[in-house]
Amino acid sequence: MAQLVAIYRNPSYSPLQHRVNDTAILDATVAQLEADGWGAIKTTEREVEQGRLPAAELYLNMCQGSRAAEELMPLESEGAVIVNRPSSALNCHRRRLVERLRESALAFPQTLIHATSGPPPSSDQLEGLRSDPGKVWVKRGDVHAERPEDVIATSLEHVDDALHAFRQRGIPWVALQQHIPGPVVKFYGVADGRFFTWYGADAGFAGERPRVDEQRLKALAVDAAATIGLEVFGGDVAFPEPDRPVLIDINDWPSFAPFREDAARAIAAYLTQRFAIGDVRDAYVA
Repeated sequence: MAQLVAIYRNPSYSPLQHRVNDTAILDATVAQLEADGWGAIKTTEREVEQGRLPAAELYLNMCQGSRAAEELMPLESEGAVIVNRPSSALNCHRRRLVERLRESALAFPQTLIHATSGPPPSSDQLEGLRSDPGKVWVKRGDVHAERPEDVIATSLEHVDDALHAFRQRGIPWVALQQHIPGPVVKFYGVADGRFFTWYGADAGFAGERPRVDEQRLKALAVDAAATIGLEVFGGDVAFPEPDRPVLIDINDWPSFAPFREDAARAIAAYLTQRFAIGDVRDAYVA
């Protein structure tokens, strides 16, 4: 019997209702794989941080912290099948994410990584982030958002106040990001395209979808995932025009909460095929 290890995310990286939902999608995926004949061991990111990790043929990795990623990196280097790989999870940390996307040709807002301990950004730097209606996003720059105040919108004139608030909380880096007007959609997908869905962020899953170019949305999302190495992913895209998607954020192993069972079946099938293929380069949709 082939063996898998499912690694559950530290609660600090799953704020509010996400804690239950993140656990639920991994539980549902493991249940699908067990029904297909896999043996499963469940463990936690904290256990991995402490160097305790059972041997297996397949690892379902929800870890988001740097310490756990460092423990998993040798396995990745040895060619173990890990989804998502620790290197790709680290690429989702805001500072690295911005660097990777800057190097790509993907549509992404003007973003400035800034140390909260340093002097405020220059007027020229802030002007480069200006857009109608003149607000800018200030986002925690190390890991994902853990609390609502980790991602805030403010005016260019009050950026220094926002930096002070992040500095007071001990957060060393922030991303200052240009606001992109237009409807925002939330997307969820798997690398080979067998599962992809989206909905309007304002209306929610059950609400009316904004009129956007779905093919371009999917192409941008899958290209972004491939750029940073994600195989199970979700994120946010803004549409200043219906046929012009702009990536706002992308992250690893979202909760897939509104469509958990369908997503779990698709992820489990993908993981079985991915294990058979072995090479991650063959996993992404053409």
